[in-house]
Amino acid sequence: MKKIFFLPISLLFVSLFLNAQIAVTNLLTENETNPVSIDAASPRFSWQLTSSKKNVLQTAYECKVMDGKNVVWKTGKIASQQSVMIPYAGTALQSGKQYTWQVKVWDNYGAASAWSNAAVFNMGLLSAGDWKAKWIEADFAEDSVNRPAQYFRKLFSLNKKIKNATAYITAHGMYEAQINGKRVGDYYLTPGWTSYNHRLQYQQYDVTAMMSNGENAVGIVAGTGWYRGYLAWDNNKNIYGKKTGILFQLQIEYSDGTTQTIVSDESWKSSYGAIRYSEIYNGETYDAREEKKDWATVKFNDADWYNVTIGAADKANLTATYNEPIKKHEQFKPIKIFTTAKGELVADFGQNLVGWVQLKVKGNKGDKITLHHTEVLDKAGNFYTENLRVAKQQTTYILKGGEEEFFEPHFTFQGFRYIKVEGFAGQLKPENITAVALYSDMKPTGTFTSSNTLINQLQHNIQWGQKGNFLDVPTDCPQRDERLGWTGDAQAFSRTATFNFGVNNFFSKWMKDLAYDQQPNGSVPYVVPNVLGAGAGGSAGWADAATIIPWNVYLAYGDKQILKDQYSSMKAWVGYMEKASKNYLWNTGFHFGDWLFYRPFDDNDGRSAVTDKYFIAQCFFAYSTQLLLNTATVLGKTEDVTYYTNLLQKVKDAFVKEYVTANGRLVSGTQTAYVLALHFDMLPESFRKPTSEKLADNIKNYGNHLTTGFLGTPYICHVLSRFGYTDIAYKLLLQETYPSWLYPVKMGATTIWERWDGIKPDSTFQVPSMNSFNHYAYGAIGDWMYRVMVGLDTYEDGPGYKHIKIQPHIGGGFTHASASLQTYYGTLSSGWKTEAGKIILDVEIPANTTATVYVPAANAEAITENGTALSSLKDITVTGKENDFVILKIGSGKYHFEVMK
Repeated sequence: MKKIFFLPISLLFVSLFLNAQIAVTNLLTENETNPVSIDAASPRFSWQLTSSKKNVLQTAYECKVMDGKNVVWKTGKIASQQSVMIPYAGTALQSGKQYTWQVKVWDNYGAASAWSNAAVFNMGLLSAGDWKAKWIEADFAEDSVNRPAQYFRKLFSLNKKIKNATAYITAHGMYEAQINGKRVGDYYLTPGWTSYNHRLQYQQYDVTAMMSNGENAVGIVAGTGWYRGYLAWDNNKNIYGKKTGILFQLQIEYSDGTTQTIVSDESWKSSYGAIRYSEIYNGETYDAREEKKDWATVKFNDADWYNVTIGAADKANLTATYNEPIKKHEQFKPIKIFTTAKGELVADFGQNLVGWVQLKVKGNKGDKITLHHTEVLDKAGNFYTENLRVAKQQTTYILKGGEEEFFEPHFTFQGFRYIKVEGFAGQLKPENITAVALYSDMKPTGTFTSSNTLINQLQHNIQWGQKGNFLDVPTDCPQRDERLGWTGDAQAFSRTATFNFGVNNFFSKWMKDLAYDQQPNGSVPYVVPNVLGAGAGGSAGWADAATIIPWNVYLAYGDKQILKDQYSSMKAWVGYMEKASKNYLWNTGFHFGDWLFYRPFDDNDGRSAVTDKYFIAQCFFAYSTQLLLNTATVLGKTEDVTYYTNLLQKVKDAFVKEYVTANGRLVSGTQTAYVLALHFDMLPESFRKPTSEKLADNIKNYGNHLTTGFLGTPYICHVLSRFGYTDIAYKLLLQETYPSWLYPVKMGATTIWERWDGIKPDSTFQVPSMNSFNHYAYGAIGDWMYRVMVGLDTYEDGPGYKHIKIQPHIGGGFTHASASLQTYYGTLSSGWKTEAGKIILDVEIPANTTATVYVPAANAEAITENGTALSSLKDITVTGKENDFVILKIGSGKYHFEVMK
């Protein structure tokens, strides 16, 4: 009896021990934590494994989804390593419902986790028929010049105990909503910017806590926004429509199981209020004397308000919000308040940012205070706005008088570091003003640091350039009369962007708009959403965003969905180039070329780095074909693989015939020409090494300076390292004089500049018509810093860092460099340092992944891991040697390698 009793107890302890080794955390639905609005019929689930052991791999999982206590999907135990993007395959999910899900896993040690904590996701409205609300517009004569914001309100009664309340809101224009006088949600500039004619996002809010038994009030204010505001140039406005309007639906579920729906309809009232003017480029005017106190509460008397009219818009283009909404983030107090030589009252916030300034002030009724915004001061230290072109970038506040008043804009944003304050009575103090950064609520994922403070500042500038320009769409700049989703800038920066922030959903949303705005002939617009017209598209390196961004997102996140979603668009773009070519040579049409390449002002000896535009076009023709071929392979489209394999060879043959001499000389001898030809594998193998030598010589000829523009810059250091010139890549990275990445840093930049010399060495400016100081494209060097310098990369056979590659390149006089990345599997990090005659490499590999590590060492015997020779370790496999690296195969865990020099 004792033995019979002892055996189950021992097994119980073994089971508890095994279960303690593995757990499931960080559950995501469609890449979000507990998303509030999903309208995908089969949402995808991801999770992470945590374990105290090394070399942990998932061997099986079981997932279940529940509607309350009812299980709507249970997978059973599935033998699979997949822990990312598992598609739902249960009974049809229903509009407006909340579901929970859990997962448990088994690992390669035989351990099973407990069921995870439950994650939540809410379904949106899955069809146009789920919308009971009507589009409403104000029914009063509008000031057609200033076009003030329009206010809408309605009273409604709730007479039973409420279980939950969900609001669905969108607008033609931008909106802010209140219920019973309290702001709904913490999103700004909603509903965001999409190709409105095809896709208009709505936002979904849990407003249960805002409801009251009895009478309630809802109020929504709508501003001009992107919908009908001025965009681009030549008085271009009313692009999507002439009238603002709102759509509102409130779904109430009572505790007794009954429901009630409150909608926007003929019963609402409309009026105007304190927001007298609001435009994206020009700013906002807020007259506090016109405030309607408590206008979104029950106690407000709306007897003098106007009726509303029903708008004609349908609801077929409505879609849930998948990308991260715009939110408030960092706040800055001025580091200096001063008076310029011209007598201007100026505040310096120390950081070029995108957002607005909050103002606290006390004054008399009718006092007017205006805040002007800019990025830089001129040579004399005065306020400088010429580079804004016609954008006014100002906010004006008119006081109502009495107690201290608080102001901030609602339907505009500015790009700035400095503000000029006019009309402020008394002394302006730091407590009066606060700069607030606005950007899409992307999760920070990547970090980078090194022993060089200038390079660390460059990384800071790269990240702040992304923050400021990832404002629902990837804009070129945030300050002048532009702020558009330029495709060339976005594709150049896309791989860098995927490291610093989680942009899977951000880019997926934007790429859908690219596909919708793509012309029937396959031409891709210069900007997305396209506000420049049907003919503004088809430029090489810009339109290739259609292929480059989906592929980069796939590599970074391992998400096939964007490839599936964009495949038709990718094919259409390659088809456009194929049709535009003759004998597979594409040498027609307008192209921006290597935008903003190096060109000296007084160029007497041909130092300007002009690259033939059709040479560039042919390179990108081949590259997009290659990426389409890669995508077809991933998606298993065998017929397309055959077709595009043949097409690619014909495109490259045409390139060699047209642009390469028999001896291997290129018709353009610029850095960009060499870089594109090498990076896109345009040349026969025998020509590649000599061409890389020409690139190295060219760089030396320019004193180790860059001459590349937007299209050559992202790849130049990658090409140098690929062909054995990492030392020259480091010289370019560390160059401190113009043109270089560190020149703006030395000039005090806190973001990436549009031009290599936006501010010249004598402190004068480049031409004001094209001189942004927050323009992320040249920040693409970050990709080389992360993937080559530190060596944190992913293999294509295990994208999304399922199969990790770590190959650091030590050099440039750095004593240390490190990076970390929050992947879908967990924390991945690598860092190297040189000290006391040895190299130290610290690595962290997340569970359910494997890594191939290239350790810079003469042989395996020179390497120890945590003080132990590799030959004594069973969890590390030496697989070979390549050049100056020993190649190791490792699994999850933390590793400390040391190599004696």
